[in-house]
Amino acid sequence: MARRKKGNPVHGWVVLDKPIGMTSTQAVGAVRRLFEAQKAGHAGTLDPLATGILPIALGEATKTVPFAVDGEKAYRFTVRFGAETDTDDAEGQVVRTSDVLPSLEDIENILPDFTGEISQVPPAFSAIKVEGNRAYDLARSGEEVVLEPRWIVIEELRLIDMPDEATAVLEAECGKGTYVRALARDMGRALGSAAHVIALRRTRVGPFDEQMAVQLGTLKEAAESGEIGRYLQPVEAALEDLPGLSVGPGDAASLARGQAVLVRGRDAPVLSGAAYAHFKGRILALGELEKGAFRPTRVFNFG
Repeated sequence: MARRKKGNPVHGWVVLDKPIGMTSTQAVGAVRRLFEAQKAGHAGTLDPLATGILPIALGEATKTVPFAVDGEKAYRFTVRFGAETDTDDAEGQVVRTSDVLPSLEDIENILPDFTGEISQVPPAFSAIKVEGNRAYDLARSGEEVVLEPRWIVIEELRLIDMPDEATAVLEAECGKGTYVRALARDMGRALGSAAHVIALRRTRVGPFDEQMAVQLGTLKEAAESGEIGRYLQPVEAALEDLPGLSVGPGDAASLARGQAVLVRGRDAPVLSGAAYAHFKGRILALGELEKGAFRPTRVFNFG
């Protein structure tokens, strides 16, 4: 006999405005408990000291997490010049100092060097795995962590404000795998100074932005009043950039069995790539369009 899952079959996305001091795992657990959901996951880790957009997938929405993770992200962050830390943020120990404090003009002049495709070495205190272990676990145990540089894409990098001579507020729009802490560290070095992040807020993940975000306290109040469902975004909310195919009852039955279906319509043969299929407003499957057919790779089960 199949073991009954704990919780309810809740499916969809919650765009949480993660508070400072909470890990992403803790945030996911809190949201899952409030919705009494069977399954939950998140789209992109946020450091405990960071706030902002943490999209949390419940139930069948977890099958769409990779599409949210791969989406462009936006951050607002504050950099303190004059000191570099081992974590590249305010939580770490100072490992290097500098008397050089770059001017507003100095910072603006260097922004083009950190825009586009650039090479970046992730922070030693990161979730990247090294021989099966998380880098931050190795770093905390005192081991030297050497991470390989990786190519990342920063679409835009803007200087927003300089509250004082040692502090700068910036905004970045970037692709998957970008570490803002490493960006601040490298900018400090390039300016002949030292730098670390003292505040970090993620303002967007793919299609999820601050206008959609909800505070944890608001979710708790909604759960108590029985209105928490109003903060649940549809499963396909993470698939904004994918074409959606509307299918009939026959094809819907085939897709439910994991079988490919023909794509009808005059332009069907020219469509290709990732897509999703839906029937009567409900998503059925994720898959690939190829040679006039839709081949499901993930089938949704909302039972």
